[in-house]
Amino acid sequence: MLTSAILDRTFLFKQDGQEIKLSDPSDKLSVEAVLNFYANTYPVLTTAKIIGPEIKDDTVQYRFETVMGTKG
Repeated sequence: MLTSAILDRTFLFKQDGQEIKLSDPSDKLSVEAVLNFYANTYPVLTTAKIIGPEIKDDTVQYRFETVMGTKG
């Protein structure tokens, strides 16, 4: 028998070498809207790009990657 389930979304990004896991503020928001939502709290996300989705640990994970603060 085939079953389907809606997986929760999680959002990850690294700040100061630590990975921060952000919960989904609303499943009705697009991934870009979630990025803009969290950019108010974490200003480094204003220049981030979206990587994913990747299904891991029964969640759909998106990674916000920023190049701010790197040289070369």
